[in-house]
Amino acid sequence: MSLIVQKFGGSSVADADSIKRVAKRIVANRKAGHDVVVVVSAMGDSTDDLIDLAQQVSPVPPARELDMLLTAGERISMAVLAMAIANLGHHAQSFTGSQAGVITDESFGRARIIDVTPGRIQEALDQGNVAIVAGFQGVSQGTKNITTLGRGGSDTTAVALAAALKADVCEIYTDVDGVFTADPRIVPGARKIDKISYAEMLEMAASGAKILVLRCVEYARRYGVPVHVRSSFSPHQGTWVTDEPIPEEFLTAAHDQGETMESAIISGVAHDRSEAKITIVGVPDVPGKAARIFKTVASHEIDIDMIVQNISAAATGLTDISFTLPMTDGARAVEALEAIRDDIGFNHVEYDDQIGKLSVIGAGMRSHPGVTADLFEALSNAGVNIEMISTSEIRISVVTRAELLDQAVRAAHTAYGLDSELGEAVVYGGTGR
Repeated sequence: MSLIVQKFGGSSVADADSIKRVAKRIVANRKAGHDVVVVVSAMGDSTDDLIDLAQQVSPVPPARELDMLLTAGERISMAVLAMAIANLGHHAQSFTGSQAGVITDESFGRARIIDVTPGRIQEALDQGNVAIVAGFQGVSQGTKNITTLGRGGSDTTAVALAAALKADVCEIYTDVDGVFTADPRIVPGARKIDKISYAEMLEMAASGAKILVLRCVEYARRYGVPVHVRSSFSPHQGTWVTDEPIPEEFLTAAHDQGETMESAIISGVAHDRSEAKITIVGVPDVPGKAARIFKTVASHEIDIDMIVQNISAAATGLTDISFTLPMTDGARAVEALEAIRDDIGFNHVEYDDQIGKLSVIGAGMRSHPGVTADLFEALSNAGVNIEMISTSEIRISVVTRAELLDQAVRAAHTAYGLDSELGEAVVYGGTGR
């Protein structure tokens, strides 16, 4: 008997029929002799609907109350799913994040998990029940306030529970058959990856691939949790995210999906439309100025991605510094930088939210010269100009114009020989989660 943690996203529990289909899959695992813990997201777009409701009442709703409101979506999903399982003749118990022992800090809207104490979940399993947990939420350690983990937080909930329960596998169910070499909505010929390392998946998640959130993969790597990304709409084997061999008891003939990607130089091409670029023009090129700029940005809890500093002009002793950041933080960053302009002595701040980031990821590029040249040649042939470049051992990222991003993704995917010969990838639900 194995312990399986299964997470079902919003598209997988979007309506009554979808919930019944999910319940049948869960019951099938119970009949096969497995213990099952299920983590659910809110149904369909209900979280967005709740956010819209809050903003109709208050343009800036109190963070604590907004978190209290948003957790309602997952509570509905967990209760209705428990009812559907009961209707199939099996026992299920539903738990909120706090009841499941998900302990967080008190950063409303973006709380981080401090600990998981799943005593009630283990008790439910010992009684032969399916345990259903509301994802995306927890309870703060000090004040016992209800918190939410941010977008994609249900993935993190599932992996954290799998680690705490020492589960054999954490299955993340979505509306595509696994992790693909590119977003199949942009590249219909993208190939499914059978197995990918934690490091490669971390880079893909950080580069905009929305199939798994970054914190989920970080947690899985830290605790060695094998993650199986698969579709709730099909029985196919999905993508395993692990550094170890795939557990034999979970292998099926469904590695029949075809092409293996395990020996490829490039594992995938990711893209991100959620970033903006700030350029600080005319910065005095003397020690300490850049440090002051980035300390100011950091003091406002704004994450920075790519950074480029130009060579200073000999005649003026001035340079330009550009960096990318989440678009949602753009206005705050510009305001913070304008406040220190006279102190730093730069000329002005330029803001550009019409950019897109493309990244190619693959552990094989460490030992294969020419990967960068191939990317630049492919983008040049596609008429795509590069504005910024960033690299790691297994990733190359470039910034280009937003309107050219899809074109750039397809060009890079073809250049590295990733296009499938098996036809178009299937997107069952349409949202990617």
